Amino acid sequence: MYRKILMRMRMRMMNATRKVVVGWAKEYKRYLSTTTTNQILLSPPLVSVDLPEIWGSTSTLYHHHPSQSPVSHAKIINGKSIAEEITSRVASNVKRMKESIGKVPGLAVILVGQRRDSLTYVRNKIKACEEAGIKSVVAEFPDSCAEEDIMTSLSKFNEDPSVHGILVQLPLPELEYYLEFYKRTLYVLQMTCKSFLVQHLDEEKILNLVSLEKDVDGFHPINMGNLSMRGREPLFVPCTPKGCLELLLRSGVEIVGKKAVVIGRSNIVGLPIALLLQRHHATVTIVHACTKNPERITCEADIVVTAAGVPSLIRSSWLKPGAVVIDVGTCPVEDPSAEYGYRLVGDVCYEEALSIASAVTPVPGGVGPMTIAMLLCNTLDSAKWLYGFT
Repeated sequence: MYRKILMRMRMRMMNATRKVVVGWAKEYKRYLSTTTTNQILLSPPLVSVDLPEIWGSTSTLYHHHPSQSPVSHAKIINGKSIAEEITSRVASNVKRMKESIGKVPGLAVILVGQRRDSLTYVRNKIKACEEAGIKSVVAEFPDSCAEEDIMTSLSKFNEDPSVHGILVQLPLPELEYYLEFYKRTLYVLQMTCKSFLVQHLDEEKILNLVSLEKDVDGFHPINMGNLSMRGREPLFVPCTPKGCLELLLRSGVEIVGKKAVVIGRSNIVGLPIALLLQRHHATVTIVHACTKNPERITCEADIVVTAAGVPSLIRSSWLKPGAVVIDVGTCPVEDPSAEYGYRLVGDVCYEEALSIASAVTPVPGGVGPMTIAMLLCNTLDSAKWLYGFT
């Protein structure tokens, strides 16, 4: 008797869960299929996709499908064209804001040092701001600058009402110090010189000073904390992970219930994209440098997001036939035939991925442009909240 009652209760729970999931999935698809003039992104507020955590005795919601045969050629997810569309919508909103209230969003960038990649990234961000009508200002500091100088500049931007977003370009530089050690003996004076790298700027301290309301990079501990917790909504989601999610949604990739593997666990990409996919109900595994059998784990994934920064790390043997691959890696490799003597490649062996994946992002032209587009979106959102503009 007791077993029958228990079985009935379990069945009711499973049916209720199934109805909730099906109903939510329909509503989610309806949301993605309907866009308004002012809507820029497809990704909905995170709290709107939260589901009750109800477990049944067995899972009948999702069925494992046997491995597909290799696809003839993967769909190329063109991040550049998608980013251009988003930037155009941001520009329209900025224009409407300027015409309505006489204000435009403002972005401030802190750039320390002369790293070639950082200079390129900042230059591209400033150019995108100009195209969208967003005001931008760059505060540049030498490698050897004092931490107090950066903190002072950040404090000024925090207090400036015309600045709605603050970006600290990472990574911050390291200084090379030379220490001389003297070894004296009774007969010989010997001097040796050793050099080593020292992080003279406290990245955590600097990022924590950025005002929460202006943290358009989404790295503030409160933003990251809210991203990780069900029922919470961060003010800003980190730009690169947000761009990855938007690429998946706009490509019609099903995320709910799918196996996702994130390669890399950095605070900038790996951790937040894993949290974001989890919030969208994927079953997420993080693979990192200490993971045993990473190839075996990754080849079971329906969605692979890789941000390891290792050229051509992911070969075809790492990929499940029909998997969707988002390549965040951007690695310069020497190429005498290229204009600047090098070319950019990703973590994924692109040619091999094209023959086995169902969709893949190129490098360059995939995630990179989306990161900048999401920065523009976050800066616009910050200005909208400040001015109460819709």
